[in-house]
Amino acid sequence: QEQLVESGGGSVQTGGSLRLLCVASGNTAGRGCMAWFRQAPGKEREGVAGIAGLGAFSRRIYANDVKGRFTISKDKAKNTLFLQMNSLKPEDTATYYCAATAVPCSGLSFTQSHYNYWGQGTQVTVSS
Repeated sequence: QEQLVESGGGSVQTGGSLRLLCVASGNTAGRGCMAWFRQAPGKEREGVAGIAGLGAFSRRIYANDVKGRFTISKDKAKNTLFLQMNSLKPEDTATYYCAATAVPCSGLSFTQSHYNYWGQGTQVTVSS
């Protein structure tokens, strides 16, 4: 049984930082493509950042509105995905979800149907 467990959410003021973590258990969740999505109240879930591969061969994608502020990374040994979020804005307020594909990953994207495993979400609230 594959599981993804997020943590690290919380409440911060505009300009603050948070670091989200997603621990993958099981045999495959940590070795496929992994990504962070978010869903704000009344809005559709959207991709935030994704990562595939390891070390110097890793590839990353970011949503336009988080480029330069958010950084996605992965610790393969610990099967843990990170999202460092800096310069947070009120519009970043959402529930953040970790997602992973099965192995092998067919390609890194924000297409939600490509992701086989999802976490339960962690809330991020940014106040002005």
